[in-house]
Amino acid sequence: MMLDRRARTLLKTLVERYIADGQPVGSRALSKYSGLDLSPATIRNVMADLEELGFIASPHTSAGRVPTPRGYRLFVDSLMTVRPLDETARLELKEHLLPDQPQRVISTAAQMLSELSQFAGVVMVPRRQSVFRHIEFLNLSEKRILLILVTADGDVQNRILFPEKPYSQSQLIEAANFINQHYAGADFDQIRQRLGEELKELREDIVRLTQAAVEASGQALAGSTEGYVLSGEKNLLGVAGLSSDMDRLRRLFDMFEHKTTLIQLLETSSRAEGVQIFIGGESALVPLDEMSVVTAPYEVDGRIVGTLGVIGPTRMAYERVIPIVDITAKLLSNALSGVNE
Repeated sequence: MMLDRRARTLLKTLVERYIADGQPVGSRALSKYSGLDLSPATIRNVMADLEELGFIASPHTSAGRVPTPRGYRLFVDSLMTVRPLDETARLELKEHLLPDQPQRVISTAAQMLSELSQFAGVVMVPRRQSVFRHIEFLNLSEKRILLILVTADGDVQNRILFPEKPYSQSQLIEAANFINQHYAGADFDQIRQRLGEELKELREDIVRLTQAAVEASGQALAGSTEGYVLSGEKNLLGVAGLSSDMDRLRRLFDMFEHKTTLIQLLETSSRAEGVQIFIGGESALVPLDEMSVVTAPYEVDGRIVGTLGVIGPTRMAYERVIPIVDITAKLLSNALSGVNE
């Protein structure tokens, strides 16, 4: 929906005042802060139009208006002016996010996100690379084979396979040699695709063993995720929009405890470029209407391995939080890649 300049200016002013004060915004405040020379009647008419379009709403107890999720979305997408992160905060981030032990620097990043935003900081633990360096098969009995998987980072995983028919050790060696020669270093999704194309050209015993190895290896690496590191969740206890009733608080901390919803959100944002903003009431991935999540993916050696972000109220200063998230993602990427800029 296209809004004229006057409507966009008034909506921008309303969102900014509501974020700053936490109170419904009336015509007098809009006249004072918008910089527009409009009569109170004209402002009321524009506000009525914005309300009808679903960008603002009128609380029952006030003559002023507040932004809706749709209003916040228009604001962050096209009306907001992002403020550069001040030099003190930038230097503090750079000083703390140095090449170090991965787990320590990830925890530090979550803590810094929380401290700088005054909300909760979250960093998804890097996904393990779903490739293998080397595999071996070892006969344990007629219907049991030990799969030994060496991952790209040198970790060793063992899985028991239960084939439908027995294999000799020479067959297992031949199959392992074939898999290592043709598929080592490839992503498991790529291997599955190639298997589908190459099935007709391969012997049945190699096909079956390769399929079993790929499925078992993929499950072994997928099951190794540790979730995320969360810092500063207690900051949200003091946020009026999130802590005004016990049911809302319970749902908020259920999300932190059970992890599934937040992991899904972080996974979704890792498939996009740059900073993403999920606004409660608009995104099904956000469990509370009063909550927003600002995220950005981070990399190791040019490959996206996870996501970090800030969890706070919809009434957050997005123009300040966005550069915090963006720069933290870049500095964490440098730290995990061993770059010190």
